[in-house]
Amino acid sequence: MSIISLGRCALFALPLVAASALADDGSDLTFQGDASFGGPHGGQSIQVALIDTASGEVLGMESGEVSADADPAFAFDFPGALQEGGSYAVHYWIDSNFGGGSVGSCDEMQNDHQWNVPIEADGGDVSHVESHDPSTLASVCDTFE
Repeated sequence: MSIISLGRCALFALPLVAASALADDGSDLTFQGDASFGGPHGGQSIQVALIDTASGEVLGMESGEVSADADPAFAFDFPGALQEGGSYAVHYWIDSNFGGGSVGSCDEMQNDHQWNVPIEADGGDVSHVESHDPSTLASVCDTFE
């Protein structure tokens, strides 16, 4: 797992899993959520995983907290993770517990918002910014078991 810049570490992300399958010679992925996440999810925990969709392998996993007032509301870096032509997705969930659920556990989508975001690897570094959109929820809890 890489060292996250001091500013991001303080506000956004702490490593969840030390071991990962990130490559040293690939391109970097920066995955962010814009300020639209702050209102509904500010102060809530978030877990993010980079998936190689061809193999199903989890390449890296991180966790942090959604900021209520910063833009980006969260940011995670996966250095060297993307190989040109590879097939990837970011799975992430926010521990929102809307109407039920358990703190620290990925619950059903109506309780904990979850997303599956395809990532294109074109040979260069990728910076992907998401906006909060509950209409695109997808079940990803199995990734985090």
